[in-house]
Amino acid sequence: MLEFGQSPAASAPGGAQTDLIKDGTEATFMADVVEASQEVPVIVDFWAPWCGPCKTLGPALEAAVTAAKGKVRMVKIDVDQNQQVAAQLRIQSIPTVYAFHQGQPVDGFQGAVSPGEITAFVERVAALAGDGGLADAIEAAEAMLAEGEAADAAETFAAILEEDPANAAAYGGLIRAHLAQGQIEQAEALVQDAPAAISGSADVEAARAQIALLRQAENAGPTAELQARVDADPADLQARYDYAQALHANGQVEEAVDQLLEVFRRDREWNDAAAKTQLFTIFDALKPQDPVVLKGRRKLSSMIFV
Repeated sequence: MLEFGQSPAASAPGGAQTDLIKDGTEATFMADVVEASQEVPVIVDFWAPWCGPCKTLGPALEAAVTAAKGKVRMVKIDVDQNQQVAAQLRIQSIPTVYAFHQGQPVDGFQGAVSPGEITAFVERVAALAGDGGLADAIEAAEAMLAEGEAADAAETFAAILEEDPANAAAYGGLIRAHLAQGQIEQAEALVQDAPAAISGSADVEAARAQIALLRQAENAGPTAELQARVDADPADLQARYDYAQALHANGQVEEAVDQLLEVFRRDREWNDAAAKTQLFTIFDALKPQDPVVLKGRRKLSSMIFV
């Protein structure tokens, strides 16, 4: 593993390009990685022409991605040519590999790894796309949940998990079914006991985010009073942040996102980047294609990559 910023040699680590594997840039990162990962997981290989280990890792990753037959894609980012995105993602050394699913990094590693580890990594990422064999049952359970039949949905999700205990979609659905019934403690216990293989999955993270927001709502202040504080002093970032939490607790999600974006615009590092963290919690709790998520992510990205 080499530290980002060293120099030497030339030649890219990859072999022949396919429609599953492409070179990415700062300008295309949102489309090639963040947005594309809403449909299929995307592996991002951060490399440089002078990096010796990258020349071995890159082709091995490409071969494993190709073998997955469309269940995962790969984007290669030359850190020398795309230093801003590398810095934003805090790439300190290369090779570094991240996997994105539903717009978020969900897995990754640094340095050279064995061929077996590469294959296992790609298979694990490809599995995030879901198991088609139980897709109909999951869809039916989600429909029950959407129609307010949370108890029936919970039973269906539990039955799916009896067949496939590591099914992230069913596990996340079961947690959300408990939340829909007001059973926050049971939901928290499920999150804590999630199998290691899926504890970091997007479905479990979404449920974890929903629980966090519900707990915040229990302590949210009065909306009108907080709005008055913000109106009196727009630069009071704590008041604006608290106002955003109150808005979210009141069901005004888009308005809450707008207030958090304003906190981030005024001072992105305020309170250890609390606004950005809260935005990601809200985004994680919603469906990836929710208009509030899509609009909020675009606005946040435009501020980050200026």
